[in-house]
Amino acid sequence: MARRLTDLNRYLRGWIGYFGLARQFDDFADLDGWIRRRVRMCYWKQWRKPRTKVRKLLALGTSRGQAIRTGLSSKAYWHLARTLATQTGMTNDWLKSQGLSSVRDLWMKAHGYA
Repeated sequence: MARRLTDLNRYLRGWIGYFGLARQFDDFADLDGWIRRRVRMCYWKQWRKPRTKVRKLLALGTSRGQAIRTGLSSKAYWHLARTLATQTGMTNDWLKSQGLSSVRDLWMKAHGYA
């Protein structure tokens, strides 16, 4: 996953270098949310087994009931990446600590806001 995040960050920096001149901040905020959801989905898919999913969510601070309900769910990965359990466990700060760059922050830095 570290390699995937490194490649993604490199791609995002280049993408912001090209499209960062645009002034539509809302589009970049939406894109940032979509990327974070996609990364959550990749982590969820990587964990594979329900027992692993529950254990990892509990370690990340999700409540026991939510972790069990989400970990045993048979819904699609994309759907589960937006549940309360995955968002409280895999927070934006946690994703940042894993090495994910924020498109929103890169855009703000390119425009001199940060």
